[in-house]
Amino acid sequence: QVQLVESGGGLVQAGDSLSLSCAASGLTFSRYAMGWFRQAPGKEREFVAVIGQSGRNTDYADSVKGRFTISRDNAKNTVYLQMNSLKPEDTAVYSCAANTIVMTTRADRYDYWGQGTQVTVSS
Repeated sequence: QVQLVESGGGLVQAGDSLSLSCAASGLTFSRYAMGWFRQAPGKEREFVAVIGQSGRNTDYADSVKGRFTISRDNAKNTVYLQMNSLKPEDTAVYSCAANTIVMTTRADRYDYWGQGTQVTVSS
């Protein structure tokens, strides 16, 4: 049974940093590209960042480029999202997802999803 479990969310002030983790089990982690997505209340889910299987390749949404960093540790079956200079508009539920085929920004291409962790940024 595949499980993706996010952690690290919380309530922070604008300008603060937060680090999210997503621990995977039940799959061969190194074979999966891993993505982070977020969904704010009343809005559609949106792509945040993706990292390739080896960790060498990454891609980011324009809204987070330069502020967020995605990384992974295949030995620990974990993907991370370091979020700096947080803004109120970053407030959302952040979810990680696994995709065995390609590094993609499309949510419908992902095979497995975590439950998400809430990030709230106050102004």
